[in-house]
Amino acid sequence: MIMKKLLFTLITGVALLAISSSDVKAQDYKNAIGGRFGSANGISFKTGLNDNAMLELIGNFRSKNSVNHIQITGLYEVYNPIKGAEGLNWFYGGGATVGSVKVKGYDGDIYLGLNGVLGLDYKFKGAPINLSLDWIPTLLLTPDTDFYSGDIGLGVRFTF
Repeated sequence: MIMKKLLFTLITGVALLAISSSDVKAQDYKNAIGGRFGSANGISFKTGLNDNAMLELIGNFRSKNSVNHIQITGLYEVYNPIKGAEGLNWFYGGGATVGSVKVKGYDGDIYLGLNGVLGLDYKFKGAPINLSLDWIPTLLLTPDTDFYSGDIGLGVRFTF
């Protein structure tokens, strides 16, 4: 029950931030939606918060042998343009993850983690396409404390 309330609070907070967002200057787009492909594949949505920051939500899953993961990650990202490379930005930030892991034959576990993020973001001039390459390391807090050195992922998104 506590996990459901935590997940609801996280989603509500993210939705309110997305609704109250303003124009983005460091990036050449306001919103983007598409896929993120790495050790876990899923859906990525980015929305501008201010001149150089974006909120990214990632819903992903991974299934290998008899282990299934599903998780939602929310990241606050700060963007900085790379001089001489129009449309290319580097970014850093942090956030949190809530997820579930289920091993065949055992009860599942809910987990919480803190994330960092470091990456590159490119918006094609004249086309509604955005690409990103990022690294998201995670400090797992529950059910056991652990460090996951990260997921490297490629994002391909439609901008609007």
